[in-house]
Amino acid sequence: MEALCSSSLLTRQALPLSSINFTGAGSVSVPGFSLPSLKTRAFPDCIRKHSAVGIPRASVAVEQKVKLALIRIGTRGSPLALAQAHETRDKLMASHPDLAEEGAIQIVIIKTTGDKILSQPLADIGGKGLFTKEIDEALINGEIDIAVHSMKDVPTYLPEKTILPCNLPREDVRDAFISLTASSLADLPAGSTIGTASLRRKSQILNRYPSLNVLENFRGNVQTRLKKLNEKVVQATLLALAGLKRLDMTENVTSILSLDEMLPAVAQGAIGIACRSNDDKMANYIASLNHEETRLAVACERAFLLTLDGSCRTPIAGYASRDEDGNCIFKGLVASPDGTRVLETSRKGTYAFQDMINMGKDAGQELLSRAGPGFFDS
Repeated sequence: MEALCSSSLLTRQALPLSSINFTGAGSVSVPGFSLPSLKTRAFPDCIRKHSAVGIPRASVAVEQKVKLALIRIGTRGSPLALAQAHETRDKLMASHPDLAEEGAIQIVIIKTTGDKILSQPLADIGGKGLFTKEIDEALINGEIDIAVHSMKDVPTYLPEKTILPCNLPREDVRDAFISLTASSLADLPAGSTIGTASLRRKSQILNRYPSLNVLENFRGNVQTRLKKLNEKVVQATLLALAGLKRLDMTENVTSILSLDEMLPAVAQGAIGIACRSNDDKMANYIASLNHEETRLAVACERAFLLTLDGSCRTPIAGYASRDEDGNCIFKGLVASPDGTRVLETSRKGTYAFQDMINMGKDAGQELLSRAGPGFFDS
């Protein structure tokens, strides 16, 4: 009760004692507020003395109610992850007037296992799900209302009690080549070192340019990797063009690799938004943002990945797109980790959900049979 006499409390909404009614029963009532019943002797001397002589100098601080956010968005804390969360927030605010008010949407940063452990390759610490597990747990536990993910980080299965009904419009899926000394992969001198944490990139690089070296476990966010490049730890690196665009950092791009030179990761450039399966309100909010062409393409690619049972130890690439006639064109690839063997396939069909799922599965089954046992062990 000593805090009631503290002047620091007067920075909040304060009511003079003249507006407080002391009842004979020893309780206190404040207009517009309900406070618990207190014995008169529980009040410190400063309040009882002032009330007795009618001098309204002391005040009782009354906490203002804090407006709770209507949506709490869970995300990783990297600059790219935050850019994607802010893109989601902005789209929600533009689509729903009730979310446009200040404080209606809160962004909650959650540190994942993949963010905490940077000294080891992803495959050695658990592979897929390292950048989503803790966020999914917070969603299931009700600590957040929706989760924003880079779709290429999302395992081919979703945790129980969650759904992912929304993909935002996809960014450019290609990879960017970044170097201070060369204009392209082909221009790098023999023996040059390229930094990447991706086996997909490593295998495709070594398949085309076996004279180059690849520094594995070249991990960290975009800014960290560019810093290592500037420090000449490596002579070049590859980054997703989509991330550089979302960070407004395309001035760092030396050249852009064609899809024939570097097939992208499954779902590269796509953002996914998940919610609890029993939360119809959130499902309706985020479903309104869904870009169906992207959702179908990602579903096709993930069906391919699921069939191959791909992990971080498996070099896999896949890309589904709509051609000028409105059909789906799918290209898929698996490679040995050392890049000595690369198997490719393609499919064409109608741009419809089930047909595209079937295309992805069929392409995966073909490459599995062609690869044979032990293919990924080389």
